[in-house]
Order: sequence, then structure tokens, then C-alpha cells
Amino acid sequence: MVKANAEHDRRIRLRARRMWREAGSPPGREDEYLERARELQAFEDHPGAALLPNPMVAHPEPTPTEEPVEEAELLENLGEFPGRTDQGDRPTAPMTKTKARAFLRRG
Repeated sequence: MVKANAEHDRRIRLRARRMWREAGSPPGREDEYLERARELQAFEDHPGAALLPNPMVAHPEPTPTEEPVEEAELLENLGEFPGRTDQGDRPTAPMTKTKARAFLRRG
């Protein structure tokens, strides 16, 4: 088992070194290429793993009597967050002619 792990790690290191050199040997980024090589090796070692259902999205369907709590909460909160116009960037009432002229002279 130890020998198999050593061979596996050696292949990962060789792939990482090759990818790093092909990228122009960027200094200080060896760990990034080692992680990429680990991911690619995992894809090769377990090609069918991506075909398994994701347990995080496999939620049971709610029964007709249950109401989706998250969706209702979302709908309640839609109006609570300020939008672009709520930030005071527009006056609340139209300007008088005097204020409009003064504003245009400044701009």
C-alpha cells in the first residue's frame, strides 16, 4: 500500500512540475500547480465519480401540506433592502426654478 501511494504521489509531482514549466515556471506558484495536478489525477483515478448524484441537492420533495420556508422568507425580504434610488441620489420633490438654475450654473 505504501509503495502504491508513493507511485501515486510521484505521478502527481511529475504532472505538477510539467504543468508549472509549461506555464513559464511562475515563481511562488508551485503549490497551486500541485493542487491542480492532484485534481486531475483524481479525475483519472475515479472517472465515474462525477456521475454520482450530489447528496447536497438530493432533497426530498415537500409534501403538498408543507410550504417552502426559504422561498416565503425570500419574498418577505425583497423590499427591505435599499436599491439605487434609496440612497439619496435623487431629490424627494421636484426642484423649484430657482434651485434648478443654481444647480445648472454649478454643473
